[in-house]
Amino acid sequence: MNEEMKARIENTMNNLRRNRMEAYYCDTSVQAKELVKTLLKKGDTVSCGGSVTLKETGIYDLISSEEYNFLDRSACNSRGEVEEIYRKTFCADAFVTSANAVTENGEIYNVDGNSNRVAAILYGPLSVIFVVGVNKLVSNLDEAIRRVKTKAAPPNTVRLNCDTPCAKNGECISLRKDNPGMCEGCHGDARICCNYVVCAQQRHVNRMKVVIVGEELGY
Repeated sequence: MNEEMKARIENTMNNLRRNRMEAYYCDTSVQAKELVKTLLKKGDTVSCGGSVTLKETGIYDLISSEEYNFLDRSACNSRGEVEEIYRKTFCADAFVTSANAVTENGEIYNVDGNSNRVAAILYGPLSVIFVVGVNKLVSNLDEAIRRVKTKAAPPNTVRLNCDTPCAKNGECISLRKDNPGMCEGCHGDARICCNYVVCAQQRHVNRMKVVIVGEELGY
């Protein structure tokens, strides 16, 4: 890792702490998994957002193990059961997820379709743990917005089999304009960019914890 990236990570972590979030750095996914384990207690009720990063790091396997009471929506047999898991998540001890982008100003940016993920980030679980690869660090919110339109939403629509323009074209249709707004995009039923959330300075000190990993992870 070059010195410029090290400086960016340090600046980001300092600003996250200024915004009353805990910030950690791990060189590898293995280290990140061990760190997350220290942020949980045996027997905790744990839930998570859909995340490629959690699977790539092995953290999904950790939180879904017998060590914890994992709220497993993949084991549900009906939409009603899934919705019940979403509601139980608000009472969880910890919610583990990734982020679409983290700015050097110490802001966390997420865009959601179903929005159970951003709902739990904002309220409910006692602790929210973000695991974020260095590829998701951006200078500011403008870069965060563009990152979602070009690097996060398109591959996620492919992964989720969503019939959207970005799944076919590799970027948001709004980028055909000179200055597309944050919320501009397609108007199809399969659109996954519905709610836009920026986490800045927090009222509940250190409820949010951000683990930055020195690897490219997820979308």
